[in-house]
Amino acid sequence: MSFSTQVKAELCRAPLNRKCCAQAEAYGVLLYCSLSTPAEVRITTESPEFAARLPQLFQKAFQVRFDRLPAEGAGKRIFSITQPDKLSALWSVFGHDPAEALVHHINYAVLEEDHCRTAFLRGAFLAGGSVTDPAKRYHLELATSHLSVSRELHALLLEMGFAPKESRRKANAITYFKQSDAIEDVLTAMGAPLAAMELMNAKAEKD
Repeated sequence: MSFSTQVKAELCRAPLNRKCCAQAEAYGVLLYCSLSTPAEVRITTESPEFAARLPQLFQKAFQVRFDRLPAEGAGKRIFSITQPDKLSALWSVFGHDPAEALVHHINYAVLEEDHCRTAFLRGAFLAGGSVTDPAKRYHLELATSHLSVSRELHALLLEMGFAPKESRRKANAITYFKQSDAIEDVLTAMGAPLAAMELMNAKAEKD
């Protein structure tokens, strides 16, 4: 199991108690997933834990079920929603009207509370994030095809006390961290303290 897979498995153990946090986490998923247009939302993952969490998350956040679920034992698991009424239910929560041109932005009004911000970050990482094995090097990133979302995430992270960097890779905008201390803090904030501890141990062994 890769370190990224391990982190996502730990994040998926976070309870889905508050509806506001479920919506914030789902918002992160929607803005960092494979495809989100007025006609379709498509989420692709290789994480079995995230695949198990998604239906529960969207039910808690929107009372919506996916139109397409992955086949049993699939490597890449694909979830999608194409029904217009369901898409409208999703985006209206965040102040977007899918009947109009869908411009992807982070609606900060949905993320006023600290617990909702960390839930949003968790969702973004589950859908579009990765982190390298700390025994090799330190690198955590979140990738989205929406440049405006990446810039707004950068601003949000600054408000949360982090200092991310930005870059572009082909069609994706990347928000990333390369300092081990910063990655530890981000992992802990998202809800993966065990992974943060493993990173600390790996750093101690290197030193």
